[in-house]
Parts: sequence; C-alpha cells; structure tokens
Amino acid sequence: MASKATLPGPKTSPNMALGMLLVVYIFNFVDRQILAILAGPIQADLGLSDTQMGLLGGIAFALLYSTLAVPLGWIADKTNRSWVITISLAVWSGFTALCGFAQGFWSIFLARLGVGIGEAGGVAPSYALIADYFPSHKRARALSIYSLGIPLGSATGVIAGGYIAATVDWRLAFLVVGLAGILIAPLFKYLVRDPVKTPVSADVTISQPSFIDILKILTKKRAFWFLALGAASSSMLGYGIAFWLPSLLQRSFGLNLIETSLFFGSILLIGGVAGVIGGGVLGDWLGSKNKGAYGLVPAIAFLLAVPLFAAGILSGSATLAFVLFLIPQGLAYIWLGPVLSAVQHLVTAETRATASALFLLINNLIGIGGGIFFLGALSDSLTPIYGEDSLRYSMLISLIFYIIAAGLMALAAKPLQHEWVEET
Repeated sequence: MASKATLPGPKTSPNMALGMLLVVYIFNFVDRQILAILAGPIQADLGLSDTQMGLLGGIAFALLYSTLAVPLGWIADKTNRSWVITISLAVWSGFTALCGFAQGFWSIFLARLGVGIGEAGGVAPSYALIADYFPSHKRARALSIYSLGIPLGSATGVIAGGYIAATVDWRLAFLVVGLAGILIAPLFKYLVRDPVKTPVSADVTISQPSFIDILKILTKKRAFWFLALGAASSSMLGYGIAFWLPSLLQRSFGLNLIETSLFFGSILLIGGVAGVIGGGVLGDWLGSKNKGAYGLVPAIAFLLAVPLFAAGILSGSATLAFVLFLIPQGLAYIWLGPVLSAVQHLVTAETRATASALFLLINNLIGIGGGIFFLGALSDSLTPIYGEDSLRYSMLISLIFYIIAAGLMALAAKPLQHEWVEET
C-alpha cells in the first residue's frame, strides 16, 4: 500500500499573505508612478524632452521588466515564490534610490532599467501565490484586493513624490521610497511563506511541465491571446495617461506641482479603488454564471470610459476635469480582477506563475514600453501645431487604444467557455 507523506499546513494565513503582497505591490507602483509626478522637475534639471521622458517611463523600465518576468516566473514555479518576490523587492527598491543620483539621461535610463529588472520578479509570482491561497470562487476578488496596489501605490507616489519635490528636491523623493522598500523586504519574507502543497502518494512521481510545454499549452488558448493583447492595448493608453496626465495638468490647466499631485492622486485613489473592487466583485458574480463575463465586463468598461476621458481632456476647467476623469479612471481599472483571474484558470496550478509572466510580457512590453513613449513622441510631433496643448491632443488621439481593447476582450468571451481549466 502506498504511504502518504505527512506535511504541515501553511504557516501563513491567506489574509496575511494577501495583505503583505498588497504592501509589496503598493511599493511596486510607488516606484513606477513617482517618475510621472517628477517629470517636470527632472526635465527642467536634466534638460530632457518629452520623447526622452517617454523612453524613461516606457522602454527603459518595460524592456527588462517584461522579458525577465518570464524566466523569473518559471523559476518561482520551480523553487519558492515568496523568496523570488523578496529578492525582487530589494533589487527594484535599490535601483529606485539610485535614480536620485542621476546626472543625465543615460544615468537615469540605466537606473530605470535596474528598477525593471527587480520588478520583473514581483507580480507573476504574486498572482500565483494568491491563486494558491484562495479558492476559485474567491479568486477574482482576492486578485482585485491585490490590484489595489496599483491605485494606492500610484496615488502615494504622486502625492508624496510631488510634495517632497516641491518642498525639498526631486532626488530626495527617489531616495525615500527606495530605502523604504529595502526595509520592507525582510519583513515580507518573515511573514509570507509558500503554502505547502497537498500531500500525495509517496510512489507517485509528479512531472513539472517545462517552459516549452507551458508555451505550447498557451499557444492553443485563444482566450489567453485575446485577453493579453486586449490588456496590452488598454495599457498603451492607461500607462500613457498615468504617466503624462500630471504634465497635462501643469501645462494645459495651469496647476502647480502640489496642486497636480493632489488632483491626480485623488483621482487615482477614489476612482482606482472603486474600479478595482467593482471589477473583482462583478467578475466573481457574473463569471460564476457565464465564464465569458470575465472578458465582457472589461470590454463594456473600456467603451464607457472613452467619451468621459475625451470630455475631461478637452475641458477648460480643472474642477470639471476632475469630475470627468474620476469615473473613467474607475472604469479603466475594472479589467484587473476578471482578466487576471481568468488567466489563472487557463492553466493548471503548477504553471500559474509562468503563464502570468507570459501575460505580463505581452501586456507590459507593449503597454508600458509603447504607450508612454507613443504619447510623448506624438506630443512632440504635435507641438508645432498645438504648442503647450500638444499633450492634450496626443491623449485624445490615443483613446483609440481603449476601443481596440474592448473589441479584443469581447472576442475572449466565447473561447473562455471551453478553455477554462476546472480545479479538482
């Protein structure tokens, strides 16, 4: 008779793991978004153009962040997910601090590359850990709570970074958030451990799929590609607006740095939190009845966001713009819970981090790498026509990316029905 291995249960509760993963994700987005609010002071100090700032916010970060996420996700599946996250947090926080010592374009470009290297190992293993800790019917909500790190971290980076830059210096802002992340890393590892896998018969050999095997599985999943490309298209605009809106508020609405940080930080906090939570609740509720809802809910949200963003961009009043931006900011975040949950269900448990990393490769290399640069370069090209308002029209033209995203998400609805992997 086969003997059973006796293994202890997980030493970290699901809520503790989720809470600490959220804290790490907040730091992830503080480090990303702080560059946006500091763009004005950095450009003035280092003499950088919009195109150069687009490179710093886009490809400098996204190139290695996107590509290294795949091997690091595979390593996390093979080894220990919490260790990979811990080391990644320490690395990206250290390079964020180094941004504060930049003396020109190439020095800050290299530091941003380093931030991308560190952050490459943070998100995909976190998705997989959450899927390990939470059952299928609670997963979209759990991933939505984790995704609150996006608006909470972005808002913190915008408000704190803007205040520090306005009252002291932009370099100090990078140093403060970088050192804070380094201090959090050992606490995270102490509190969060990978859950112990279900005991299996001692005479059963478990075969861990190779990277090529996982890639072959995903190649046949149409839903994966529609969701990934839809997310990438939405991120072209989403990351572009997140990076360039502070500059728009200062150039076209006449706000100073602190006013800009409070304006944009409040939009991110209120609209972003509502959208993330709402998407998770809708995803689990409607998805339990129809798996296609995991694609349809984001599609509808993106279409609704387009006219409201356009009205806000064209508004001549900062007060009216705040109201108009608030709702579409929430709609823009609705996709996170449903789509991230769906990706976890397109593969088996032991390959989730790798699948998530491949999803992030597509989403971030196109979305972050292309979107921020595209909006900045388009703004530069429109400057001879529109002057200080060139960024306004660059954003307006780029709203087409949400329409494309909506179509791709809608196309994922049907294949989700039969490509979904039910848990046993």
